[in-house]
Amino acid sequence: QAQLVESGGGLVQPGGSLRLSCVVSGLRFSSYTMFWYRQAPGQQREMVAFITTGGTTHAADSVKGRFTIARDNAKNTVYLEMNSLKPEDTAVYYCKATLVRTDYWGKGTLVTVSS
Repeated sequence: QAQLVESGGGLVQPGGSLRLSCVVSGLRFSSYTMFWYRQAPGQQREMVAFITTGGTTHAADSVKGRFTIARDNAKNTVYLEMNSLKPEDTAVYYCKATLVRTDYWGKGTLVTVSS
């Protein structure tokens, strides 16, 4: 059974940095496109960034230049490096593994950006 476990969230001041990790088990990690999503209180879940099996990346305009997604297939892990954090980045961050029409989600990690 597929399992995705996020970690690395926490409280950080504006302008600070965090690195999120998502460890994946129970599936062939290297075959899946990996996503990071986030959901702020009272808002819809939105896509933050993704990385394909070949390493192509894409980030949402709201985080471009500040957030970087990366994957380590040897460790079955996807990362989200977040820099220059803003209060509006406060949200629960989720990772997702996608292969064709099959999605697997983690349970999320909370990131709070506040002084």
